[in-house]
Amino acid sequence: MRYIPNSAEDQQRMLADMGLQSVEDLLVGIPRDLRFRGDLNLPPALSETELLEKFREYEGKNSRGLLSFLGAGVNSHYIPTVIETLTSRAEFLTSYTPYQAEISQGTLQAIFEFQTFITQLTGMEVSNASMYDGSTALAEAMLMSARITQRHRFLVAATVHPEYRKVVSTYLSHQNLGVETIEFVEGGTVDTTHLEQRLGDDVAAVVVQSPNFFGNLEPIERVASLAQRRGALLIVNIAELLSLGIVNGPGSMGADVVCGEAQSLGIPQSFGGPHVGFLAAREKHVRNLPGRLVGQTVDSDGKRGFVLTLSTREQHIRREKATSNICTNQSLFALMATIYCSLLGKKGMREVALHNVAKTQYALAELRKTSQVKVLFEGPRFNEFVLRLSQPFSQVASRFYNAGIVPGLDLGNYFPALRNMLLVSVTETKSKADIERFIQILRTL
Repeated sequence: MRYIPNSAEDQQRMLADMGLQSVEDLLVGIPRDLRFRGDLNLPPALSETELLEKFREYEGKNSRGLLSFLGAGVNSHYIPTVIETLTSRAEFLTSYTPYQAEISQGTLQAIFEFQTFITQLTGMEVSNASMYDGSTALAEAMLMSARITQRHRFLVAATVHPEYRKVVSTYLSHQNLGVETIEFVEGGTVDTTHLEQRLGDDVAAVVVQSPNFFGNLEPIERVASLAQRRGALLIVNIAELLSLGIVNGPGSMGADVVCGEAQSLGIPQSFGGPHVGFLAAREKHVRNLPGRLVGQTVDSDGKRGFVLTLSTREQHIRREKATSNICTNQSLFALMATIYCSLLGKKGMREVALHNVAKTQYALAELRKTSQVKVLFEGPRFNEFVLRLSQPFSQVASRFYNAGIVPGLDLGNYFPALRNMLLVSVTETKSKADIERFIQILRTL
């Protein structure tokens, strides 16, 4: 149940409508000797986050919740309660598709704001209205690059999310487009030497993810230089968009296309998705950008309005010539991400991102003191890291599960060479006590 506060002005307006002067007038029917006098015996006021934590503490007495350090593209982040309240407002209720702009201004403006936030975060010039999720956004970005360059081969870093790469394989399998994987070096980032060797005049784009699947930041400027020297585009995929609260946008480092997942911007984990993808590019590529674009204009009276623009890209008009045939956008989740960005602003988003880095660095510092694990892939990172376990993953996981903790992701499921290695996510939702509880279990192995 949400609190619904009323301002003093609201109270006076309601009293006036009832013909009363004060709240005291509402109580005249209650004898004075039956009224409570004094102060309620209540603890000091709590902030929203502290209050929710208190409620979770009470809830924990009734049910056994798991503490999760699982990330890998869907991370646990705090979601301000106001997001649910605002997205439920009638102003945002609309038909499935906002083709009739004159009755969908609220939806169109929200999409326009989403596009604006995405371009500001990524450092790009134009963004579409959102995509189905991060994996399909990457696949669409690659198809877009093939149209732009008229080339048929892609070089994809092995450090791109494995599930994203599977979706890409499905998309491209019947398009006469080839995909080659570029392995990673000991530091957990793409092998730029191997990349340079495989680059040719037939490569449409190079694809990297940063932060990558292991949590490390890729050398985007170096990769951009190598790719563009041979006429290829650079696609940067981002599965943890909140990282751009402190990391420079890929656009400022030479990226031609930036895509990925915006789940970290106020969207629930929802058992793995779907969430909301994004796709941004240089303005010169706008006519090859899939999906919807919302533009700002003025009506015949000079008032600001919002409309769908460049809609000939859409399947309802161009059919088999459309840039995408699943170009619908995730309006609700895009709205949630927009509200999140509006609430936090530049300063707030940077502060949350710094919390992620600080807590991750604290966890790493403590883990390096233990002999049961070894931290792999040293280098700049955001909120995920890889641990080499001293015992088989199944044994370690069993110990954690018995303690009510999900320790992270078994990388052996995706990379056979990384068997018994654990991908761990530490976000702003993890307290010092949570991290110490995680490390204490490792020390008992």
